[in-house]
Amino acid sequence: MSESRSNRKTLLGLVASRSGDKTVKVNFQYTVPHPVYGKEVKRRTVLHAHDEKNECKPGDKVEIMETRPLSKLKRWRVIRVVEAAKIAAQSIED
Repeated sequence: MSESRSNRKTLLGLVASRSGDKTVKVNFQYTVPHPVYGKEVKRRTVLHAHDEKNECKPGDKVEIMETRPLSKLKRWRVIRVVEAAKIAAQSIED
């Protein structure tokens, strides 16, 4: 069973917002060459991901993995928080 899970895509992205219970919006940014001029152009995709433990906060860098459809929009789930948001960490220290 773990062999089939290793074939699933994994991505790194930033949490844009929490859009309900156990759901986060993750921005995945990438670059593509412009079709005519060849300059690298920034693009982004907003992915809805399942956050089982409700541990993600806006600004966190997370790793997400493809999964079966969980709802109308959710096709990804959060594996782990790679880096916590720096702004949130500063407010906790104060």
